[in-house]
Amino acid sequence: MGKNTDIRIKTPEELLILREGGRILADIFEEIKNSVKVGMTTGEVDQVADSLIKRNNVVAAFKGYRGFPACACISVNEEVIHGIPGKRVLKDGDIVGVDIGIIFQNYYSDMAVTLAVGILEPNRQKLLDVTRQALLHGIAKARAGNRLSDISFAIQSYVESKGFSVVRDFVGHGIGRKLHEDPEIPNYGSPNHGPLLKTGMVFAIEPMVNMGLARTKVLSDGWTAITADKKPSAHFEHSVAITESGPLILTVK
Repeated sequence: MGKNTDIRIKTPEELLILREGGRILADIFEEIKNSVKVGMTTGEVDQVADSLIKRNNVVAAFKGYRGFPACACISVNEEVIHGIPGKRVLKDGDIVGVDIGIIFQNYYSDMAVTLAVGILEPNRQKLLDVTRQALLHGIAKARAGNRLSDISFAIQSYVESKGFSVVRDFVGHGIGRKLHEDPEIPNYGSPNHGPLLKTGMVFAIEPMVNMGLARTKVLSDGWTAITADKKPSAHFEHSVAITESGPLILTVK
């Protein structure tokens, strides 16, 4: 989980920049939510993201990152994360995870939501609701004086109490001057372990929750992670700062 000395403490000035970048990213997501519909391809969703990023005069953080070819990771149904946009058509009853990072004044913001396409079966809707709430449970533990694994434990215990499983192969992370900073933030673990949380730390907290088993595998494209049992998965993420008054979600309007 990293060491205390590895976790950058952001200054008040840096937090202001991160807050503005997060607000811009939240605005982008609001428009994407209103755009996604039955019959679109995942490539068309990425085109919407690309247009909105350019309109807001920010930089797409993912495009070209380690060779990733698109602005957004778009993951449908059994795809957990890192889906490459393309010709896949969104159908009624699908769930689609959209994960976008941007760079604003040399600082990174990262956010993800999983959207309903048309009308969902009740178990898929529950998966979305539980994953969204799991994120909030984790964020609530992002407080000075807690330990890093308190975030992880809050997510895991909530998810498993609802009959779902948390992905263990991919984790959250610190964020700021880089897209991925220390520490890694697993979505599972025992409480009261890891670095002490301090004011000024900024994390991308991102539970990935599976309807079936936790195990995943990566496809031959080298990016797209899917559930090993082909059951649906959901993903929600916010960039969050630890402040004196508690956790501050940066990626909101």
